[in-house]
Amino acid sequence: MCYREPVGGEAFKLVRRGGLAWLESERLARLPWLVHAFSTRVMTSGARASRGLDLSLHHGSTSTRLAAERERNRRRFIKELRASAFSLAMLRQIHSTNAFEVRRNPGGELDYEPPGVRGGAPDFCAGDALLTREPGILLSVRTADCLPILIADPRRRAVAAVHAGWRGALERVVEKSVGEMRRAFDSRPQDLLAAIGPGIRVCCYEVGREVVDAFRGRFTDSGGFFRTPPPDDSARARAERYPTLSTHPPGHRPDHAPAAHLDLVRVARRQLIAAGMQPSKIQAADFCTACRPDLFYSFRKEGARAGRMMAVIGIRESGD
Repeated sequence: MCYREPVGGEAFKLVRRGGLAWLESERLARLPWLVHAFSTRVMTSGARASRGLDLSLHHGSTSTRLAAERERNRRRFIKELRASAFSLAMLRQIHSTNAFEVRRNPGGELDYEPPGVRGGAPDFCAGDALLTREPGILLSVRTADCLPILIADPRRRAVAAVHAGWRGALERVVEKSVGEMRRAFDSRPQDLLAAIGPGIRVCCYEVGREVVDAFRGRFTDSGGFFRTPPPDDSARARAERYPTLSTHPPGHRPDHAPAAHLDLVRVARRQLIAAGMQPSKIQAADFCTACRPDLFYSFRKEGARAGRMMAVIGIRESGD
């Protein structure tokens, strides 16, 4: 059984099928040759349903049991998307601007290559953006507060998946990914469609002065990237009563000073527009991962025990 319900206006739909739930962009869903989804943590059936749909990438410190569970979760998610015939492309994400074009080699394995370059190797690469124009390859990025961004070129039938945290956004990973599509596929930015998935929003994304200074040093129009909440009177009272408990050296930010909150969605939109995209072709899911622990994992909210969601995009084989 599958049904859809509108969320955040008409930009995104919540799709439920087989005990799972994911978000789809209304605009991307209109492309019949495309499959895409932003997963949630919702998993209402199965042996580990209480843990939610954790799609983290297992690594050396992960137990064999947990790694197998996550692999089952990935297979189940892809099956419910009706994309089991796709080959899943994944990266070891490092908050960089590294982008890779994904192709199948004659042996059927996936090659990860710098965009526009031939002769890559079937390797598990470190980076934060994937591109392809080959059918049957499902690009993916994993998040738990950072922004997942899916991009489609209806004219060239090419797609990209981007992982953007504040470090990657500072280095312009979003803007660079559009440029890589232009270089590799002759994509015209004005033709592209972009869907920005759930991430931590300005309401909850408190950052330090070093982050504010870094953005101001890189972007001349960074003023709109930050919001400063009103001072917390209770925090000020504590600081005045217990001055020796301050965690900041003398002359630095006192405990009662208002924190800066980063609007990562605005940063991503600004970069997409700077790369040549039309503002009307950029959609953003109106969800904050930290505010909605019932739907999403949040590293800021849950710490190291937080799972990961996965955003995927791929091109259907002809005739599917």
